[in-house]
Amino acid sequence: MVEKIQNEKIFNWGVATSSYQIEGAHDTDGRGPSVWDVFSHTKGRVKNGDTGDIACDHYNKFYEDIILMKDLGVNSYRFSVSWPRIFPIGTEQKINQKGMDFYDRLVDMLLENNITPFLTLNHWDMPQGLEDLGGWTNRETIEHFVKYGHYMSRRLGDRVIDWITHNEPWCISFLGYIEGLKPPGLKNEWAKSLHTAHHLLLSHGKVIPEIKSNAKDSKVGITLNLNTAIPASNSEHDKKACDFYDVQFNKLYLEPLYNQKYPELLFKSLLQKNLIKQSDLTFVKAGDLETVATKTDFLGVNYYSRGVIRSNEIEEEINDKPIVDLGPKTDFGWEIYPQGLYDLLKRLQVEYNVQNIIITENGCSYSDGPDENKAINDKKRIEYHKSHIKQIQIAINEGIPCTGYFAWSFMDNFEWAEGYSQRFGLIWVDFETLERIPKESYYWYQNFIKSKEMSAFNERK
Repeated sequence: MVEKIQNEKIFNWGVATSSYQIEGAHDTDGRGPSVWDVFSHTKGRVKNGDTGDIACDHYNKFYEDIILMKDLGVNSYRFSVSWPRIFPIGTEQKINQKGMDFYDRLVDMLLENNITPFLTLNHWDMPQGLEDLGGWTNRETIEHFVKYGHYMSRRLGDRVIDWITHNEPWCISFLGYIEGLKPPGLKNEWAKSLHTAHHLLLSHGKVIPEIKSNAKDSKVGITLNLNTAIPASNSEHDKKACDFYDVQFNKLYLEPLYNQKYPELLFKSLLQKNLIKQSDLTFVKAGDLETVATKTDFLGVNYYSRGVIRSNEIEEEINDKPIVDLGPKTDFGWEIYPQGLYDLLKRLQVEYNVQNIIITENGCSYSDGPDENKAINDKKRIEYHKSHIKQIQIAINEGIPCTGYFAWSFMDNFEWAEGYSQRFGLIWVDFETLERIPKESYYWYQNFIKSKEMSAFNERK
C-alpha cells in the first residue's frame, strides 16, 4: 500500500476534473445511473444531445492520464468520486466493490507518482435513485450522503488526507431549481432551491466528523463558486439587484458556514416578491446551523469571472446607462477579470476570517485545436492563467492565506449543458478517437511549476 503524502509547507499546484465529465463507463462494473445520466439523455437538455456515456474514458485510461499529470509536474490532483459507482441507487447498505476498487487504484497510482489526491465526494452526479426520492429537497438524503462519506473515508482515509464534501452547491440549488440548466431541471422553484442549499450545507457539516474519525490527519473543506459583484450602473435598481445577487450567490453559503446564520435580505426579498411563503422557511431545525458551521480546514474557491449586475425589474431604456467597462470574454462568454480573484480573496479574509483558501478551479474555454503538426497554440489560455496566478501572488504577499491553485481543467471534457462544445483543458481531447494532445498551456504550466517564480509561493507569509 502506498504511503500518503503530507507536507503542509508546499503550495498545492494542481489540475482538476470531475467524475461525470471525464470517466465515461457509465454502465460498467455495477455503476448505477446518476442524475446527469438521466438529464443528459433527456432530449433538449444538453447541446447537440451530448452525454457523458464515454466522455474521456478516464475510467479505462486513467493510467495514461496520470502519466500526463506526472510529466506536467503538478503535485496535486483534484478529482471527484462517482457516487453511483459506490452506491448504485444511493440507498443500499452494501457498497459496490468494483467501483470502490477503481478509486483505490487511482489513489495508489497518484501517490506512486508523488501526486497528492484531493478527493471531492459530490461533484453533482448523485445517484438517480436518490433523486427519485426527492433528491436534495429530501432531508433523508443527508444521511445517505453521510453514509457514503463514511465508507469512502474508511476505505481511502489511510492514504487520502484532503477531502472536499461538495462542489458548488449553488449550481445544484440554483441552476437545478431556478434556471433549470442542471438536474433536476426545474425552474423558479425557490422553496425547493432553499431546501436543497440547506440540506447540502447540513450534510457537509454532518460528514466532517465521519471523515475525521476514519482518516487520520485529514483536512476537510467545501468548494464554493464565488465571485465579487458590482452594479452595472449607479441606479438604485442595479444596486438593489446587485445586493440580491450577492446574497443568493455568495452569502447564502458563506454566512451559515462562517457566521451560523442565513442572510435575512434573501428571505425578505423572496417573501416580498411572493416567490416563497413564510411556511417555506421552516427547513432549518434546532441545531442545524451549528452543524453547518462545523469547523473546516480550508475553503475551496472556484473563480472564473466577476458579476456585473443589471436589474431585470425595470425596462432597459428607463434605467441608468451602464458605466462598467467590461473586459475581453472567453469563448464561453465570460468576462476575463483577474483582479476579481484578488478582491474575492481579500473579502474572504476580511469579512469571514477564512484561515486557509485553496483555488480549487480557475480556467477558461477556448476552441483552439491542433494544427497539421498537432501543435495547439492557446496563448489566450496561458495569459488567463498567468494573470490570475499573479493576483494570487499579490494576495499572498499581503498575508492572505491561499495555499493552492488547481487549473480547470486537466483536459477537455463533457462541459455539462454545453456538452463537448466548450474546451477548458490544458490537454486537447479528440472525442472520437480519445487521443490526448497537450496544448501550449500545458507546457507553459509545466515550465512555470519548475520556475523560481513558482518557488516564491512556498515562501508565503
